[in-house]
Amino acid sequence: MLEGLEIKEVMFDKINSTELVRLESEFYTAKSFDLINPFSGEEIIDLVQYGTSKELNEENDGYPILRLNEFDSSFISKPSKYCDIIDEKTFQSLKLLKNDVLICRTNGNFRYVGKSALVPKDYEYAYASYLFKIRPKNEMINSSTLVSFLNSKYGRIEIEKYSMASNQVNFSPAKFRQLRIPRFSEVLNKFIENLTYNSFENLQNSKQCYSQAENLLLQEIGLKDFTPSKEPVNVKSFKDSFATSGRLDAEYYQLKYEQVVNKVKDKSYDTLQNLVDINKSIEPGSKNYAESGLPFMRVADLSKNGLSEPQKFISDSFIKENRDKISDLKPKKGTILFSKDGSVGIAYHLRQNYNGITSGAILHLNIKDEKRILPEYLTLALNSKVVQMQAERDAGGSIILHWRVGEIENVVVPIIDFDKQQQIANLIEESFALKKQSEYLLEVAKKAVEIAIEENEEVAIAYINNQSNSNG
Repeated sequence: MLEGLEIKEVMFDKINSTELVRLESEFYTAKSFDLINPFSGEEIIDLVQYGTSKELNEENDGYPILRLNEFDSSFISKPSKYCDIIDEKTFQSLKLLKNDVLICRTNGNFRYVGKSALVPKDYEYAYASYLFKIRPKNEMINSSTLVSFLNSKYGRIEIEKYSMASNQVNFSPAKFRQLRIPRFSEVLNKFIENLTYNSFENLQNSKQCYSQAENLLLQEIGLKDFTPSKEPVNVKSFKDSFATSGRLDAEYYQLKYEQVVNKVKDKSYDTLQNLVDINKSIEPGSKNYAESGLPFMRVADLSKNGLSEPQKFISDSFIKENRDKISDLKPKKGTILFSKDGSVGIAYHLRQNYNGITSGAILHLNIKDEKRILPEYLTLALNSKVVQMQAERDAGGSIILHWRVGEIENVVVPIIDFDKQQQIANLIEESFALKKQSEYLLEVAKKAVEIAIEENEEVAIAYINNQSNSNG
């Protein structure tokens, strides 16, 4: 009668022995795994601290505050928010130092709760309240190994078991203290640390290549040291305003937008519609979402640095009803994905076919003549401040940004010398190759931790050596 049901009997005296009584059945039927003589989270903590809950701003006003948005693989990137409310003493206490570990404690999506990042060097950043900071006792486990474990499949099992779900999922420092942390030798700890810092070096080199490509573009079009006007007033006649653009909002006519476009038009340029074919995707609606099936990419899954694993899938029934369209809607290698809603103006060049479909908020751009403009170059131009300021101008003025296709078609794109385009394309490809290598090394570190748990450290170290030799 009970065949197929997941049932586990637990005595109440065992339940009551924990710090917090847990009565939900999922806690006791959750996946688990064996660890020999593990540490507890409590044992390894040298310091634990919440971030600031003060209001943040985007005006570069105050101290930079890191958020989950700035987690970059298993590292961190430059914050885009600031806080001018906290004082110097508070900032100094929250400042991130080398080998700190940041952990996301609360989010509406289970995927992000418990996500961890290593602070690989000292930064002049503080961090937001939905993150907390751990400094582990290095003689027990180093920070690199801790992050590799927390982001591994076994770390996720522990985190999900001890997370509390209501409207938001929560994984507090108190819950971290209850985790089982594997006890590894100094040798394996060092192997994991070396992999992690080699990964970080590759990531830094990747960013440097990308920055060189950006600087080359801006230098070619005369915007390298350009500072746009902050003048709030720009007088326009009816003929040069509404009669041409159909826009009455004053923000649209700010001088800074006009300056950037005119700077581009001083040299060779064209509008986007003359450079690419623009194709739309479809919006199946939430009723056609499923837990598994065909991946459905939304703007949240898209960045200029790559694609994250989609959290939504399309139901089989929708696929059957739209079978003739699905194949055409799957983006092919060479397509530039370009966002028009929400976070507008994000461009990513596909380097292989994508086995899924995108939301209606993502356009598919296909270059008409690659002898005139290269896809790597165009993608960089779309992500540059040249196009980003046009996006800001066109899509501004609403809570949820929407960039109309008609406006996107008329985006002004600089056309630089083809040899310079090729130089930029080479830098971009080198950047992505280095980033891929960085991600590979992090995966090797995580897999080694998993192998050490499943088998033993000798097998894990042999795996690391084998991967290093085959990849290097």
